[in-house]
Amino acid sequence: MSLAKVVKVEGRAVHVPGDDIDTDRIIPARFMKCVTFDGLGQYLFNDVRISPADGKSLNHPLDRADRKGATILISGFNFGCGSSREHAPQALHKFGIRAVIAGNFAEIFFGNSTTLGMPCVSLSRENLAKVAQAVDADAKLNVCIDLAAKAVKYGSASVPFEMKEGARTALMDGQWDPISQLLEGAGAAGKLEAALPYLK
Repeated sequence: MSLAKVVKVEGRAVHVPGDDIDTDRIIPARFMKCVTFDGLGQYLFNDVRISPADGKSLNHPLDRADRKGATILISGFNFGCGSSREHAPQALHKFGIRAVIAGNFAEIFFGNSTTLGMPCVSLSRENLAKVAQAVDADAKLNVCIDLAAKAVKYGSASVPFEMKEGARTALMDGQWDPISQLLEGAGAAGKLEAALPYLK
């Protein structure tokens, strides 16, 4: 039961600057009182996006008119640090983000993103600054994360990225969700169970 193969993620990008952006900033804890992840997208970066006084936008990059519909998020180093809440990558995904470019990522955030089919790729400080600057200068700039080429392509330029090989391969092979892999092996597991004498 192979899932969609994620070989390229392409689209417009939004730059949310800053290092050490933790999961509580990505999705504040009070919005985690939910049965499903549906609807989490509206609370993405809520406490730095929305004024508590009047509920209006604080002109966060995600709310700027020229960034509406952006599918790639660019940020700084140590993105997704803090608590291990799965709600953080879920909120990004429900908002419409399909890939994240940063300096590096917290381990659990990276894993949770991968199981959503949402690649997280790391750039050197110099290359991250180049891509962010280009995106800031041109809201219509097309950005492409090419997993096969291990490159972030933007306009006519390209820079290499780093990513754990296991995650990159799983995304490209459509094997990024471990639950689907378990379901795919259910038949084989059932046969093994039936053959074990101590389970009869």
